[in-house]
Amino acid sequence: MRANRHQPQPIGNAPVFQQLLNTAQLVAATRASVLILGESGSGKEVLARHIHNLSPVAHKPFVAVNCAALPENLVESELFGYKRGAFSHASQDRDGLIRSAEGGTLFLDEIGELPLTVQAKLLRFLESGEILPLGQDRAVNVNVRVLAATNCQLEKMVKDGRFRADLYYRLQVVPMEVMPLRERGGDIPLLAEHFIKQAAATHGLPTVSFDAEALAALKTYSWPGNIRELKNLCERLTILCAQRFEPLGVDNLPPEIRCGRVVPAASSVGILSLEEQEREMILQALDQAKGNKTHAAKLLGITRYTLLYRLKKHFPGSLETAGI
Repeated sequence: MRANRHQPQPIGNAPVFQQLLNTAQLVAATRASVLILGESGSGKEVLARHIHNLSPVAHKPFVAVNCAALPENLVESELFGYKRGAFSHASQDRDGLIRSAEGGTLFLDEIGELPLTVQAKLLRFLESGEILPLGQDRAVNVNVRVLAATNCQLEKMVKDGRFRADLYYRLQVVPMEVMPLRERGGDIPLLAEHFIKQAAATHGLPTVSFDAEALAALKTYSWPGNIRELKNLCERLTILCAQRFEPLGVDNLPPEIRCGRVVPAASSVGILSLEEQEREMILQALDQAKGNKTHAAKLLGITRYTLLYRLKKHFPGSLETAGI
């Protein structure tokens, strides 16, 4: 459990990210359940805390739970609590994580890792506002707003019988997708500057900076670890290079960023670039879906929101003139 820990505000000027923050501001004023989608390390918990901080219950607890880190045999007791004597070693009453968020927000990260039996109890809580601690015969009312997040494809898990369909639809009243860092290249200098200042303040060191060539390398790297990877890199370079007086260059970056997993440019021998491949996939999906964007998004395995963003990216201006 991670509760009431300071987190930075979401940072970024990319249009798609600003749209996400606008949506966050709208949903924060409500009690609606939110399902936050995105790759690992992309900032899902930061967004959840941002929603909480904008809400009328910002002064109440924010309790974050990593569902993947809860032992399977203890998930139910950890979440819903238990009465003394409910099982071996239950020597005293325990409220559980849900009740510890009373009046505030419960953030369930990696929601897809919950066992099916616990999913059923969570659904009952979402629908009734009641929980039944282990060993107790009377339900308890709890006033908690639930935000959930996952990097899994829950729709596929529903089809495979690994996630309850009714819980999935109950959670995603408002689905929100955090874009991966590789699709927010323009935000990388801003984020890097923030993380360097943060690391310098934490360790009592001078700040470092990047030269233009190093920044270009950071912007073209694919960032499989997303924002978490960038933050760790900035902290490491701050610690190791704080005594340098000149900006950091490409030679100071790790090998994988200098010459490794970068977004390739278009080849001169007829191979499509990644952008061209994506454009072709979108056109094929729209053609197969007969122009239905919701159906096309499902074929591509992305949300309709993401499809609309990528349509604007690849076909600026009128969609009609782009032939889609």
